Amino acid sequence: MEVKEPQEFNLTEEQKKMLLNLARETLDSAFKGLPMPKLDVNLPVRPFGVFVTLKKGKKLRGCIGTFKSQEVEKMVIEATLSSAFQDPRFPPVTSDELPELNYEITLLTPLTPVKNLDEIVVGQDGLLVEKGFQRGLLLPQVAVEQSWDKYTFLMYTCVKAGLPPDCYKDPEVRIFKFQGLVISEEHNNEGP
Repeated sequence: MEVKEPQEFNLTEEQKKMLLNLARETLDSAFKGLPMPKLDVNLPVRPFGVFVTLKKGKKLRGCIGTFKSQEVEKMVIEATLSSAFQDPRFPPVTSDELPELNYEITLLTPLTPVKNLDEIVVGQDGLLVEKGFQRGLLLPQVAVEQSWDKYTFLMYTCVKAGLPPDCYKDPEVRIFKFQGLVISEEHNNEGP
């Protein structure tokens, strides 16, 4: 199963490659002490959020996102730096690792409250679970990569928030869904 692309982001393959290059050049520039790179063109998208996932081979090396109302270029740079250097699950990326890293960018649509669990579609929706100050978010591709059903996806999102796995049954827990355009070096060569 593939992640279904949201209609909001109508990017060409060339524009997707530009964003991947921006992420790669961001880390190159950070290690060389150079100014952050810039896109030569303004992209016609303004996502609700951006996550950048770094993988070394098939293993996760960092994944952090940002939710800000700003240009996609700034969000990609911020999320790339955070994923490389601030993901608390991993030590900071080193310059020796740069040639081995694969980059994945996910552009997010706005959050939509989930009123009924039947509204959640695995392979299309990402999830955010929230109770008080605790929040957990999993991107749409996570459920697909792990072959999870809707309830397993919900349980892992609850755990990511630091809550019990069945917290989604708690009336005080708020559940949101969103879609994401996944731009990946691994999938980019496969065509549309």
